[in-house]
Amino acid sequence: MSTHILLIDDDPVQRRLLRHAVERIGHVAHTAENGRQGLEALGRLGDKVSVIILDLMMPEMNGLAFLNAMKDRGIDIPVIVQTGQGGIETVVMAMRAGAFDFVVKPVSPERIGTAVNNALKLDRNAAARTPVRSRSSTIRFEDIVAVSPAMARVMELAKRASQSDIPVVLEGESGVGKEMVARAVQAGSDRANKPFVTVNCGAIPHNLVESILFGHEKGAFTGATEKHAGKFAEADGGTLFLDEIGDLPLDVQVKLLRAIQHGEIETIGARRTQKVDVRLISATNKDLIAAVKNGEFREDLYYRLNVFPITIPALRRRKEDIPVLARTFAERFAAGQKLETVPEITPAAMALLTAFDWPGNIRQLENSIFRAVVLAEGHALDVGDFPQIAAQIPGYISSDGESIFTGNRDVLQVPSMAVNHLPSVFPDFAGSDEVRHETRPAVVHSVPDGSLQAIGPDGEVRAIAVVEEELIRFALRFYRGQMSEVARRLGIGRSTLYRKLKDYGIDPDDPMRARELERV
Repeated sequence: MSTHILLIDDDPVQRRLLRHAVERIGHVAHTAENGRQGLEALGRLGDKVSVIILDLMMPEMNGLAFLNAMKDRGIDIPVIVQTGQGGIETVVMAMRAGAFDFVVKPVSPERIGTAVNNALKLDRNAAARTPVRSRSSTIRFEDIVAVSPAMARVMELAKRASQSDIPVVLEGESGVGKEMVARAVQAGSDRANKPFVTVNCGAIPHNLVESILFGHEKGAFTGATEKHAGKFAEADGGTLFLDEIGDLPLDVQVKLLRAIQHGEIETIGARRTQKVDVRLISATNKDLIAAVKNGEFREDLYYRLNVFPITIPALRRRKEDIPVLARTFAERFAAGQKLETVPEITPAAMALLTAFDWPGNIRQLENSIFRAVVLAEGHALDVGDFPQIAAQIPGYISSDGESIFTGNRDVLQVPSMAVNHLPSVFPDFAGSDEVRHETRPAVVHSVPDGSLQAIGPDGEVRAIAVVEEELIRFALRFYRGQMSEVARRLGIGRSTLYRKLKDYGIDPDDPMRARELERV
């Protein structure tokens, strides 16, 4: 039976591209030009639609209004939102409104296919019936959870590296998953069934690094009461993963260079060298080039190791991966805790997780989900289950309408939004229905020149369309009606700018209308 997917986008070119991408993977596509037509299509198609792909910026009824209308009507269909401008704040608002996933334009057919497949797998009860595979030391490429284009590039490079014994350096911050990628490279290579030996160079005392890597003979030094083979010998025939390679002492770097160049090691106290066949994968969270310039890392060793560098981006640079990672961790830990059902992560909580920058990367996200699952009292994980994360986002509004930053439900301080730093939405107020209904009129401060006011005379947050119109009027005057410059600075195309001028009834050549900008 065919799967029906509803595509809602006001751009006919984008609709055509989406239709081709969806039909190419075997689904039936239906299209609508805006949110209002999308609701009408849902009324006609009934339960046929399994997934919705939704543009956020549309005339008549935009994507956020469509999501709210779905919520009001009790329609529970996974929605993949598209955004081409506005940044992560727009995504936060969409996730709070109930979006399942998001993609950033221009989006590849492969990314659309992945997002659709993930949405089709969404079954809130299936997770409780399906045991989650436990983690093991063998990690394949398909075990790495990622949907972002940045990680797709990492996977492509890693798969190429797995086809040979070329030395690989994995660069990236702590917690981004360097060891997982290294294990996947091993599993995809001819050495898949051979040893994979890990050494954290930064966790070993400097006086023991050489012995641990290359081994020692009995009696080679004080305390050497037994013969020790060393990690190179253990990894013979397989892969040696040297984590935090930048912390390796200079004297050991010399021996490591010899091992790479000649394929042999010098065991401490031994009379002859030992041949080894080891595939070397290194990882670092340091700038090795800077370390070379500072004399902390040998230049010749750097060029021997850095033959095939792969940079793994931080989680804050690939926020598209956060929703799927969070759900995967929730399933894993629910299985580990032997819970009857997997706690669902509410849209508000998912928005919170997406908004956070995760300085500890995937490891920190994993630990946060683990804590939330263990301490959860209900069948869902909400904002209140992540207090340590919410407390680090200034001004974040919880799902019960409480400002975690100020702790005051009566007064919410509203920062002015400078024109040259204006986000498309203001995340502190992109909340759920509870936030809109329960918060009282905010204190409105005077707005300096060149800024846009977030709160209207009625004490409520102003509509996005009103703020957008004022911004366009301001830009027209600021750049003296130079349409190309206005469009470029606003981050939109000229055709989109002209359409918005028509929608808002703005005539850039009318001097009377230009004077209205003085009140912005």
